Amino acid sequence: MKSFITVIFFLASLFTIQAEPMKSIREFGVLPENTPEQNAVNLQKAIDWAARSGTALFVEPSEDGYPVASGIVLKQNVSLIGVYGPTGRGTKHSEKNAPVGSLFLITDDKAPFITVESSTHIRGIQFYYPKQAYQKKETIIEYPPTIQMSQTHTVQGVTLSCLTFYGEFIAMDFNGRPDNICEQILFEHCYGYPLSGEFIRIDYCYDIPRILHCHVNPANMRLFGKTFSKEIVDSVIARPTFTYAINHTDNAQMMDLFTFGVHGGIYLGEHTYGQLTNFNLDCVTVGIYKNGGSPVNRNWQIAQGSIIANVKGCCSEIHPIVVEGEGHTAISNVEAFSGHNAALTSDGYSDDFLYVGGDKLLTVSLYGCRMRNYKSETPFTIKNAKARIQATACVDKNEKFYNVLIEP
Repeated sequence: MKSFITVIFFLASLFTIQAEPMKSIREFGVLPENTPEQNAVNLQKAIDWAARSGTALFVEPSEDGYPVASGIVLKQNVSLIGVYGPTGRGTKHSEKNAPVGSLFLITDDKAPFITVESSTHIRGIQFYYPKQAYQKKETIIEYPPTIQMSQTHTVQGVTLSCLTFYGEFIAMDFNGRPDNICEQILFEHCYGYPLSGEFIRIDYCYDIPRILHCHVNPANMRLFGKTFSKEIVDSVIARPTFTYAINHTDNAQMMDLFTFGVHGGIYLGEHTYGQLTNFNLDCVTVGIYKNGGSPVNRNWQIAQGSIIANVKGCCSEIHPIVVEGEGHTAISNVEAFSGHNAALTSDGYSDDFLYVGGDKLLTVSLYGCRMRNYKSETPFTIKNAKARIQATACVDKNEKFYNVLIEP
């Protein structure tokens, strides 16, 4: 029996893979006491070395973080790994108002901080802009995106996970072009509050991008004393942007998304289709804007969400949901209500629940939606004479069931 067990352990050992330990960026001279320029040179050397074998680089926790100049290129096959899940209210230095840990400090606005190529992975890292305004809107610095896809190569297979952004202007930019597309991009568990209002933007992404479990909130630096002021939040709302924006994208998957204090929550461009579920869009002008450029495959299934549309910002109207263009939109179990919030300048009521515009045939079905705190007599504003709309088992602002069929 003992010999049998010995043989089993021996055979198992033959198939045991010994994991290659990650290399700390400190081994390449990336140090908290260096200048940003020195660290940028050394970090790029580490990435160049790691690209040959696909090695992961460990962003070793630091009391003061790593100042690094912008313009880093994360080359194919390389991973940058830190120790954190997303830190929704920040980390906290023991002696001063600043974050700590696997932390990059970004102080220049010359270029995107990191440009990513294919087969790359960034996880467990915080990005901090210590010079960014958090009280006065006149001092906002319009930094380039923190993370941007390569502008010269097709980008396929990027994982961005457990990231926190402090003071960014645009967090993650994956706007491609017809001649420079991206595919298989995963965003998950990422937190921040971009002062442009743009957290994730995607264009020309074919083959299923996924945006999962992301949270945008102006209180994300609360632990180290830099919660954004009402003036700053109002300035973000005044920008005609969306927290999550996609276009020219096939079969997008969007789940468990939150945003607060922005003009637009989610933009679903005319050349997209997919599923959006489990969301909370709080203190917005437009919750969801769905367009459609084709009656065949420009359809969205939207479910299980809440929208608080109560701020005007750069617009004169407030709409929880806007549908235009062509295609079908299926909406189920989506609640909308409004009210006041002391963190920003709010109007209290939306104009309606659903605004339907355009001049082409489109269809909208709604089931089990609760619609509250809108100004119009009925929850729908229909400016498209060709629209076909059916609502079943919905509830209007008077707590009455709302069932309606609208056809040309």
